[in-house]
Amino acid sequence: MNFINTQDESDNQNITATILKNLPKESGLTKIEYEGPFISLYTINPKFLMETSKILTNMVSLIKKRIVIRTDESIRKSHKETLSIINRHYDSKNIDSIFFDDSLGEITIYINNLNKLINGEAQIVDLVVETGWKIKIRKSSQVMSSIQFINNTLKEATDYRIAFYKKVGENIFRAKLNNIYEASLIALGGCGEIGRSCFLLVTNESKILLDCGINLQENRALHKFPRMDITGFNPEEIDGIVLSHAHMDHTGFLPYLFKYGYRGPVYCTEPTLPLMTMLFLDYHKNHGLYSDQDIKNVIIHTIPLNLGDVTDIAPDIKLVFYNSGHVLGSSSIHMHIGNGDHNIVYTGDLKFGKTYLLDNASWNFPRVETLMIEGTFGIKDSPHKREESDPLLIESINKTIRSGGKVLIPVPIIGIAQELIYTLNQNQDTGKLDFADIYIDNTILEGCTIYEMYKDYLSYNLKNSDTNYLFKYHNIKPIPSKSKINKPSIILAPSSMFLGGTSLKVLKQISNNPTNKILFLSYQSQGTIGKEIQLGTKEIVINGKKVEIKCEIDSIHGFSNHSDYNQTLAYVSRLKPKLKRVLVIHGEKNKVQNLAVSINKILNIQSQYLLVPEATKLL
Repeated sequence: MNFINTQDESDNQNITATILKNLPKESGLTKIEYEGPFISLYTINPKFLMETSKILTNMVSLIKKRIVIRTDESIRKSHKETLSIINRHYDSKNIDSIFFDDSLGEITIYINNLNKLINGEAQIVDLVVETGWKIKIRKSSQVMSSIQFINNTLKEATDYRIAFYKKVGENIFRAKLNNIYEASLIALGGCGEIGRSCFLLVTNESKILLDCGINLQENRALHKFPRMDITGFNPEEIDGIVLSHAHMDHTGFLPYLFKYGYRGPVYCTEPTLPLMTMLFLDYHKNHGLYSDQDIKNVIIHTIPLNLGDVTDIAPDIKLVFYNSGHVLGSSSIHMHIGNGDHNIVYTGDLKFGKTYLLDNASWNFPRVETLMIEGTFGIKDSPHKREESDPLLIESINKTIRSGGKVLIPVPIIGIAQELIYTLNQNQDTGKLDFADIYIDNTILEGCTIYEMYKDYLSYNLKNSDTNYLFKYHNIKPIPSKSKINKPSIILAPSSMFLGGTSLKVLKQISNNPTNKILFLSYQSQGTIGKEIQLGTKEIVINGKKVEIKCEIDSIHGFSNHSDYNQTLAYVSRLKPKLKRVLVIHGEKNKVQNLAVSINKILNIQSQYLLVPEATKLL
């Protein structure tokens, strides 16, 4: 124990000495703190460090750690003074709200119209100097309920979060216990199935969970939740949880984990936090099972990270998020174990193909030995080609609208819903798609506004456009809660597989009329009502009552935000240098099995598919 403490002190002193040696006096450095996965430099002269970023870049390359700049508490103006200064710089009519994060010394200003901002970066630097607070600008949205819930939660927990960040930092930057590197991966869910994705990465130093989802179509606990029972550890032993994206089959168990005692960090991209919070609140409202406080605990312990930033999350693990192209903020997780001993990429849900809202999945990793990749579409079926599927979509909807019918498209709350609304808007503008009102669920609307709020995570073309609103809201109406929709229209409603929610309610309203249509664009799992209808079942049972399906049924495959078989093989073949091992996960057993065999035969890479529970030795 004494040896470890001495080594800790030595390492800390080396980092501190390097920082002090390379920072000029003009930096105004007042203290150096370990805060979560960051080394925070507090300064009374933030302008100098903001305008001479090369100094920090050089320092990061020297110490190989993430550095963030924080303003010293002594220069921060009061909330009242700061609000007055902000109102002098910005038109108050263009400001929707302002959030003070006292634990980090940061302010987020929510602006209605970002196009009205002039000299944005220079203006922010001036604001930081005048107020003594770091400044972030975000677009305001029509629906801010999840954002407000997050901000109120963070505000209530200011003192706790300060202590929490320090505790996490001490754990991450402690000395390594030994220099022997071993790593194993234990599948707790999401293998040979879709749902409850969860994997435990175990090294000699740490235990990291990759995703933490639930199986929404299961009611039996043994099949609904990750198999935490097989590992023999309790939640307090986990050093961190890393999330690939916000969907419930990858995040839905998190509130339960906090309910039962986990109090460690959760790492995800910035948009993933509000998106998963929205989904948690919606699930809690409809299903109960966990409380508002459990959701708040997730928020308090979440540390958002940017794409592409190398970040220490344990003494022997570095993490980098790369765009996976699936939904807003979705990422492939690259982990560097030990001193270059092993590199593993967990793709999460992956889209290696064309969409309008998001760029193609990133594939240019510096090194990968083990790849964990989804096999949702692991067999050769209908290819996902948007250039073919878009005309089919327009033709299918026009046919129903012109006959006076309604088109119900069951969709996930985030992902396909936003891609589809954008596509419908564009085609109505060009006249290819007949005009009809687009009715959507309120949660889908909130998802749309979060997409606009995090424009920097969108595709290259969209994030560099001067469009203030991504979606045309004058065409969009909320699905009425009590009355029926009586005119030709397009209706987007969750859940995508008719597991519950608004889509079931609308289904009962439209299913008896042959002029109406159910249009499937999303993947339908075996055993769901959606799959039954897609396969041609003419009578289903909802809450014990029989419902006849007389409306037309259509399916278009190209809109999936997962890669098809060919796209998946193309993605794997792109990775250089050649992989040592591919683990196929997330898919029905026959599909992951087929994909693993194909990777072996076609690409000559050792490949296997995992089942639950199963452990794999990595090194």
